[in-house]
Amino acid sequence: MTVKRSAGLLLFQRRSGGPEVLLGHMGGPYWARKDVGAWGVPKGEYVPPESAWDAARREFEEELGIAPPQGAAIPLGEHTQPGGKIVTVWAVEADLDPASMVPGTFTMEWPPRSGRIGTFPELDRVAWFGLGAAREAIVRGQTPFLDRLATRLGG
Repeated sequence: MTVKRSAGLLLFQRRSGGPEVLLGHMGGPYWARKDVGAWGVPKGEYVPPESAWDAARREFEEELGIAPPQGAAIPLGEHTQPGGKIVTVWAVEADLDPASMVPGTFTMEWPPRSGRIGTFPELDRVAWFGLGAAREAIVRGQTPFLDRLATRLGG
């Protein structure tokens, strides 16, 4: 069995109340009525020989419709999600207006077994969160990246 791999960019900005991170709310009908645990790092799957870094930048642009920001990347490492997927994330300090997002889309059958194919946004919205609020909103398997960022930023 091949292990699935995913990579992403976690944007952050320094504010007087502490750092904030940019998270995306997962799109599609399954996540439409969920909020807690329905946000995550903009990321996506890749297959070597594509590098995790190249995939993170590609997926950022595919999911948000915006070129990935320039700037120093802080490696936050890998974490294995509960389902077994290995996720690699970098943090980049940047200021991005969530209103500038033009989400990529995907298609799927919805409702299940209906024969109807719908098109849905990869992310239906993005927003800035303080680290405490981000821990409440983010998919449980991605909280280690918030903790690692806090440590790297000195708090």
